[in-house]
Formats: sequence, structure tokens, C-alpha cells
Amino acid sequence: MARIEVPMPQMGESIAEGTVSQWLKQVGDAVERDEPILEISTDKVDAEIPAPSSGTLVEIAVQEGETVEVGTIVAWIDTEGGAAAAAPAAEEPAEAAAEAAAPAAEAAPPAAAAPAASSGGADESAEDRLRTRSTPVVRKIAAEHGVSIDDVPGTGHAGRVTKQDILDFIEGGAPAPAAKPTPAPAAPAAKPAAPAVGGAGMWETFYKDVQHPEYPVRAADSVEPMDKIRRLTAEHMVLAKRVAPHVHSFIEVDFSAIDKVRTAMKPKWAAQGAKVSYTAFVAWAVSRVLHEFPMIISAVSGNNVIYRGNVNLGMAVDLNPGLIVPVVKDADHLSLVGVGNKIVDLASRARDRKLMPDEIQGATFSITNPGVLGTLVGLPVIPKGTSAILGLGSIEKRVVVVTDPVTGADSMAIRKRCLFSLGYDHRIVDGADSARFLARLKELLEDFPEDA
Repeated sequence: MARIEVPMPQMGESIAEGTVSQWLKQVGDAVERDEPILEISTDKVDAEIPAPSSGTLVEIAVQEGETVEVGTIVAWIDTEGGAAAAAPAAEEPAEAAAEAAAPAAEAAPPAAAAPAASSGGADESAEDRLRTRSTPVVRKIAAEHGVSIDDVPGTGHAGRVTKQDILDFIEGGAPAPAAKPTPAPAAPAAKPAAPAVGGAGMWETFYKDVQHPEYPVRAADSVEPMDKIRRLTAEHMVLAKRVAPHVHSFIEVDFSAIDKVRTAMKPKWAAQGAKVSYTAFVAWAVSRVLHEFPMIISAVSGNNVIYRGNVNLGMAVDLNPGLIVPVVKDADHLSLVGVGNKIVDLASRARDRKLMPDEIQGATFSITNPGVLGTLVGLPVIPKGTSAILGLGSIEKRVVVVTDPVTGADSMAIRKRCLFSLGYDHRIVDGADSARFLARLKELLEDFPEDA
């Protein structure tokens, strides 16, 4: 019987685990290549997972409701179509699951990735070995808090302790951490090897020691653990501010020309069922201007600079609570209506948790719009792997001085105006680059083409 593994897939650069929501196929069912066999749920997306090959589903290792790390084997498929009854031969499935319990794909630091010592000797069962071989992430968290994994109730396969198990145990009042041992003399002086240029190891080096200070709880306070998406957001924000030196520049944009286009095109767009918001106008203009400023759409990678070839716009969506950033791929290839419809579609499916994994990856520039909630202007944080993010303030009517193009006379007028803030990585983007980018964007928006 030729068996192949079905692993928990990587659903995004920042997602480390997933939950099996529903099995669409059962043991003994025939499956076709690319046919959905299960549904999984993560902090950011829900998705159907296809079969990697045709055959028969011979074993399910992770049950519905269980959460496991990326890379964990969730099922096996017999590509020769063997009967499911042949699957439970001795302890082979348990042994295979044990090997999958600590996948190398977690990219943990070498010290954390070492297997935990086995306490049961040669006589311990496969289930005992599986529990002992918890993932490097779980062992690292346990060590930091002075917790023995043997004391933690495991909800994973064969009682394995998952990341959520250890976090719940600690948040629920685990014993106070033991005093940390004095490090070996050479440890403080040792420096980690420089990560490969552009490699994931660079981010792991920064991630591994992201910690949040703890504060005393007063009598009137209440304490709730962060949910997964909030924990990930917290880590990403700390990392982004730690890596990139943030600078912000501002400019004010007049939306009078955009209002004229919207008024003129409203009947046509209504007949098409199109929705073109102010944000869509800005996104369309940004996608055209970015090609003129390659440093704005670049990324610092080690001592190199990656100049991105695609204009992929990350559009921040408020989930209330929480935040997600779906991506409009190759926005510079879309018309104004195309950009508008894509933004509406992504935002709607983001709130319904129906985004596909690739729809939240690959952004090369981001736009966030706190102005829709009345914010005058914001100072957004640059997402990792990019060099800039545009923040849009509220669009409001303001009294401004306008100059008559013929007579040159000044007068007071009421115009719709909006403050833009550009947050940029000062390692690669200079203040002058930011100023020129914002000036060019302002120029395009205030003289918006009617045939966009």
C-alpha cells in the first residue's frame, strides 16, 4: 500500500497553526486529486484543503475541532486505492504521527528545535512518545514559564500538548516560573549567526524574543487572555517597529475633481452594479504612481534591496474586533471600476471569513483608511516585508483659499479635503522620496482622468 501524507498547510506567512473544522471525506472514501477533503480554520481565513493525490482516504489523524501546528500530518491517502481496513497495521500510523508532531517547517531556532528527552525508555508506548515529542514552540513556551509539559492537559492527537494547550494552562494560573538558571559564561557573548539574505530566519530571529511586559492587576480590573488574532497582531506590530525606522510625511488632497467624476459616472456605475468608493480612487491612483517611485515599493533584505515587480495593494479591513489585510493583486492592471469591485469583494469576504490563503499574502504596499471612522489622520505601522503604508484621514468639507487660474485673485471656498500620511522605512525611503511620491499622488487625484 503506497501511502502519502496530508499535512496541515501553511495558510499565510504569519499563521503557525490551524483547526480542522470539518472532514468532507471519511475513512474508506475514494478521493480525486485536488478534490476538497477537509475544511480548516485559522485566525485569518477558512479554507477547503484538496487531496494531494487520487486514492483512498485510509486514516484521519486529527479530528474535527482539534488545532495543530503547520506541517502536522492530519491524514493519509493510499494512492493505490487499498482498503481502509489495511490501515491500522500495528503501530505504524502512531509512529508516523509522532514524527509529524515536531515538523521542521516551524523554522524554530536550533536550540529550541532539539527533541525533548524521553523519560519512558524503550518500553514507552507510541502515544507516550507522541506526547513527549511536543513541538519546539510548545517546549520553548513551557521553558520560559517554568512549566513541565507533563503537567499540561493535552488536547492534541494521543494527548499531545498543542500551543493553545500550553497558553491556556499558563493563562489559567500555572505555577510561577522557576528562577532562571545562570547562563553559561559563553552564552552572553555569543551572537547568532547572520540570517541568510531574504530568508525566513531573519524574522524568526526577531520573533523568538518578542515579549510583552506584565503589570499588576488591581481590584477593579478584569483580565482576559488575548485571542489568537490579537496575539499575532501584537507580535507583528512589535516586530515591525523594531525592524524598520518609521518616519511619516503628510499632505492634504482636494477631492473636488474626484467628486465630479463620481457624479458624472454614477448612473453608469449603478447600471453595472459597480461600487466605487473614495478609497478605490486612491488605490487606483497609488497603483499608477508607484511605478515612478521604485523605492516606495521595495523591501530591505539583509544588505540588499528587493525592488518588487508587482503592485499588490494590501487593503486594511476592520473586523471589529481585529484587523486583516487582503491583497488586491496587480492593481495597476485593473480599471477604476475593477479596483473598486475588488476592494468591496475582498472586504466582504474578509468579514465573513471566506478569504483564501493567497488573498492575504504578497502585499508590496498597503493602504489603511481610519478616516471612515472619523479619524483626522493616523500614523500607520509598516507591514513587514514592505517599505511604506498610506493612511487616509476623514474626508471633510473645509474652508480653503483658492486662486482663480485666470485672474490670479484669491478667494475663500468650501472644498472636500483629506489628510494623507505616508509611513515609510527610512532605511530605504528618504524624506525627499516621500515628498515627491505624495506630491505626484496629489497631482493625479486633483486632476483625475475621466477615462480611468
